Amino acid sequence: EEPVLLAELKPGRPQRYDWKSSCETWSVAFSPDGAWFAWSQGHCVVKLIPWPLGEAELGCKASERKSRGGKAETWSRGAAKEKTLECGQIVWGLAFSAWPAAEDGDTDPACAVGLPCLVLATGLNDGQIKVWEVQTGHLLFSLLGHQDVVRDLSFAPNGSPILVSASRDKTLRVWDLSRDVLFPSGDTFLLSPGRQVQVLSGHVQWVYCCSISPDCSMLCSAAGEKSALLWSMRSYTLIRRLEGHQSSVVSCDFSPDSALLVTASYDACVIMWDPYTGEQLRTLRHVPLHSTLDSSSEIHTSSLRSVCFSPEGLYLATVADDRLLRIWALEFRSPVAFAPMTNGLCCMYFPHGGFIATGTRDGHVQFWTAPRVLSSLKHLCRKALRTFLTTYQVLALPIPRKLKEFLTYRTF
Repeated sequence: EEPVLLAELKPGRPQRYDWKSSCETWSVAFSPDGAWFAWSQGHCVVKLIPWPLGEAELGCKASERKSRGGKAETWSRGAAKEKTLECGQIVWGLAFSAWPAAEDGDTDPACAVGLPCLVLATGLNDGQIKVWEVQTGHLLFSLLGHQDVVRDLSFAPNGSPILVSASRDKTLRVWDLSRDVLFPSGDTFLLSPGRQVQVLSGHVQWVYCCSISPDCSMLCSAAGEKSALLWSMRSYTLIRRLEGHQSSVVSCDFSPDSALLVTASYDACVIMWDPYTGEQLRTLRHVPLHSTLDSSSEIHTSSLRSVCFSPEGLYLATVADDRLLRIWALEFRSPVAFAPMTNGLCCMYFPHGGFIATGTRDGHVQFWTAPRVLSSLKHLCRKALRTFLTTYQVLALPIPRKLKEFLTYRTF
């Protein structure tokens, strides 16, 4: 079943910032609970949108809602309203995380006592990371340290206040956002420099992407190099280089059980790795399509921009420069579905499945249907086991070889 375009949101008139501003949607993000969507719509602005969208927006094939006058257009979703975050700089990276509930006597302004809340980190053009409270849209604090564009952000999936940032200054930085280190500065709260836990150096080009494994044991980073780097999140040391691509690696993502890692490259290939052994398990090649989907005489390359796993771990989505969104099933080497899209830059699955959000170079965000599947009992068992067993631990089990191959994704 081909993806269907459910809605397309477009920014209004470009806001009057300096000439360096751009309109690209470099990043999109769903909150872990699926209640919010963040859209870096260009022109230094991030939109925080309650999810799901209104019936009028998702009820037709392609609807459009424009923001007016550079101010937040708000409407009710219960208590939640759309918010506009004025970041002051081009926004490149977005990441949500739950924020621990405040306790009695806690002076942290982020959350009401006893109520957990949500924060959004934004990576900016000047190297700053601004962290916002989602419910109010207030800026909580800024993280300073990077010397160039903060291209990507990744929070620890286990809910701990650990944030990893990837930058054009060729480094990754690990931050601990514990609340007890906040101190007031004017109308905002700044984070003590002591909360920068580690600087990871090893890339020689701009770092494009970072991804923390769901079990929080590993970190993968991709830069303008032919190899991706795999780091330990326990010791913050380099585990290995993943070498196999023929051009710059620009995107990476772990499977929900941490047993697989995918990397996407300008060489038009996605490589599926076993992160524990460094073995290449499968290569997915983006072959140009000769179809009516592309009627232009101009030849576009298939350079990849983004790759992401589906929440149940059975599918991948990729966005490439050949104006196609592709859906891949793990067991096949060819895409199972396509959708035409222009100038795609990023993609992300809704955390509960059924939707994919894509961002474009024009500042638009598009929402697509995605395959909804009932995972087999075999896959559910594998996923449950691989959540806490490494490849080496599986191979050491006293079980038949074919079962080991299935559990380690040597057979799909």
